[in-house]
Formats: sequence, C-alpha cells, structure tokens
Amino acid sequence: MKTEKIIDAFLAVIDIGKTNAKVVIVDINKRQETDRLSIPNHVIKDGIYPHYDTDTLWQFFLNSLQKLNSQYPIKDLIVITHGASVALVNNDLELTLPVLDYEYQGPEETAKEYQAIRPAFEETGSPALAGGLNIGAQLYWQQQKFPQQFSEVDHILLYPQYWAARFSGVVANEVTSLGCHSDLWQPKDGCYSSLIRALQLEQVMPPISAANDCLSKILPDIATETGLSIETNVYCGIHDSNASLCTYLGREQGEFTVVSTGTWVVAIALVDEITELDPNRDTLINVNAYGRPVPSARFMGGREYELIIKGRDKNYTQQELSNVLGRGIMLLPAVEPKTGPYQGQHGQWTVDVNTLTDGEVTIALSFYLALMTTSSLDIIQSKGAIYVEGPFGLNQLYRDMLSAAREQTVIVSNSESTGTSLGALQLLYPQTTPKAATQQISEPSLIQQSYKNYAEDWFALVEKMIAR
Repeated sequence: MKTEKIIDAFLAVIDIGKTNAKVVIVDINKRQETDRLSIPNHVIKDGIYPHYDTDTLWQFFLNSLQKLNSQYPIKDLIVITHGASVALVNNDLELTLPVLDYEYQGPEETAKEYQAIRPAFEETGSPALAGGLNIGAQLYWQQQKFPQQFSEVDHILLYPQYWAARFSGVVANEVTSLGCHSDLWQPKDGCYSSLIRALQLEQVMPPISAANDCLSKILPDIATETGLSIETNVYCGIHDSNASLCTYLGREQGEFTVVSTGTWVVAIALVDEITELDPNRDTLINVNAYGRPVPSARFMGGREYELIIKGRDKNYTQQELSNVLGRGIMLLPAVEPKTGPYQGQHGQWTVDVNTLTDGEVTIALSFYLALMTTSSLDIIQSKGAIYVEGPFGLNQLYRDMLSAAREQTVIVSNSESTGTSLGALQLLYPQTTPKAATQQISEPSLIQQSYKNYAEDWFALVEKMIAR
C-alpha cells in the first residue's frame, strides 16, 4: 500500500505579552512547538503619553518571520496579545495616536466624568479598574485630551486585530479581547455595549469576526519582504488567556478551570452556572473564543513575583521549607494593591523579611501566589481539575499549596510548550489536536497536612487584616 507523504506545515503564532513578545512556530502535523524568537516588550516613556513600541515590534515580527520561514514553511499566521489595549488607526492603518500603555494613570484625570457614562457591571461584566485597564476609560480620556487626533480615527481595533490588519489589510474586531474588561461588550447579548453610543463611536467600530476566521491571505508586499508564501492565511486573532483556554475547549468534559500565569494570573472557570461576581475583587465576565461568557478573576502575579524576588537565589532546602511551614512565615496581600482580590490592601510580611534567607523568601512567595490564586478561584467558584499554564506551573511549591488550599487536582499540561501557541493550534485545527499530555500533577490527598494548616492560617490573618 502506498503511504501518502505528509507535507510539512507550520503555524506562526505572534504572541505579545505585557513583558515579552514572541514569534512561535508550531508544527501543525506533529502538534508541537518547534522554535521561537523573543524580545522584551518595552514601553516608550517619551511622547504625549507612555505607549508600546509598535515600530520595533513590527520590525521584529518581519525579521523573525523571514528567519523562521526559511526553516519552517509557514502556512498560517495568528496574533495573540494581552488585553486592555486598543489601536486607533486611519484608513491606511496608520496610528492616529500611539497605543496607550494600560498601566499609565493618565485616564484617571477624567475618571469621574467617565464613571458617569460607563455601563453597569451587570451589562458588561467589566469592573471599574485603575488607569487604562478599561479600554473605555482610555478612549474617553483620549477623546477629551486629544480631540484633533481622535477626529482622524477611522477604525478602533483591539490589539490582536490591529496586528492582523497590518498583515492582511482587513479590519475586524473579536469577542475575547472585547470581553476582557473593556466596557465595550455585552457578554450576555453578544453585541457592543451602550458605551459605544455614549462615546459616539458607532461608525468606527469594525464588524465582529470569530477568532479563527481567516481574514485574508497575507499582503503581497509583506510576503515579498519576509519570504512567506502569498497563500499564507492570516487569522483574526485572540486574547492570550482565552488562547490558553482553547487548549481545553472541546476536549475536557464537565467543569474545570484554566489558570494562565505570566505578568497576569488569570483564572477562567468553565462551570455550568455563573454565580454573582463581586466587581470590587477584580472579577469579570470574560468571553471565550466561541462567544460563551465565562467567569474570571485575576491579579498581577508575575509582576508581584518579580517585585519580591529581585534577583534572589531561587533555590531552597528542605530545612528552609520546614522553617516556613513551622514558623508560619507569610507574605500577606497585596504586593500590587491596585489589582486582584484584595485591592486596596498593602502587602506585608509576618516576620522581618531582612531576617529571611533567599530560600525562605522564595518559598513564602510561592505560597503567597498560590493562595492569591486560591482566592481568585474561590470567588468564581472553580470546580473540577485546575489546569495551570505558564511559568507558575513549573513551581512545585505553588502547585502543592494550590492543591492543598483548594482541595482540587492541579495539572500542568505541556509545560515545555506555550499554552497560548497550542491553544491557537487547537482553535484553528480542533479536529486534529490530541488530548494534552499531563506532566505534573498535585493531588490534594497527597499534600502534607502542614500545607493545609498554613493555608488556613494565611486566610485567617488576611481576614483580620481586612477587618482592621
């Protein structure tokens, strides 16, 4: 019998996180990552306000695609980005204003006026957040502050779709980024929110496409510059945490939760019934790639980790672990007080941190991050297995404390790969992607009682701290 030859085919995933930007190559037939290039995602502080360095990113993408395509013939291209970012462009897809860094506090200048017109949480599932974390707050501030430049806007594009438009020439928007605390979307009704009318933006909001819609073939000039085939498909694109969720959609049965870790730790629960959420605890109604509302909660765990670790030696001994558990050495919330389940609280140690070894700090920090994650999972009433994507999944201390505190099985899947890139593969090729191989599992029944006691003591101290 003649065996049909499998033709090599590769997916290029452009993945823009808050801290780093990557171009990842995924082998479509083998369903695995094969290569990647990355650079830091810098914020430019000069100019009218802090903004992302889109020129450097664009050149990095073109150079990377040229280099990688010479080794891996690219068939498809999709862009994945962090949320809370929007591009204001004219008909030539030129930016009329820079892409605002959502951590900039400029929108606070008009926060009071904006609050008077923003839709209620019940409409959008979007909590009121600091700075520019609500896209609506960005847009209102830009309208008021830069009326001339804003008047030149022809299209308002969510961040993945801005880059997709630059590769394809086609403008569109998509629900996962719109549903990421933007204030611009109604998850229950599946349409733009009333804020669009309030801001008089009806004419500049593009039509909605699905994340896995092919917008077009790649633009001819980009094909020429990068060496990509002119038949390369450019897809609409998706929000990063929802890309991680795609890895499991259609595979897992029943209720489960995906915790995507990076600069942000985002917990998204697939549950049968969405309970009432508290917008004051950094919860929101996200929208998955297929338009389904999903309860979510998050905090800036990766940022908190970097603030505390500060170049310390991350190795630890069993004696140091015993010290942390036995003495109740704890870090209490919140290291980043403007986000997360304990907004407004300021982080503190139960002992003088200067008396601790690097190993003890690493252990207590890992426990803190796990218990902050636990708080987020409590709020959204997570059920079933917890799948951890990203760097925290490689931390056994984090996994074990999370499993002990939640009494749920914690699973790290494909830990050597990027959850977002494999999620993109699942999104585009759902019929071919196999069930993810599990690599590390933390079972509640196997965790020491001392972990559970530590978690109980931590939550008791947090309750006292909040009550003060």
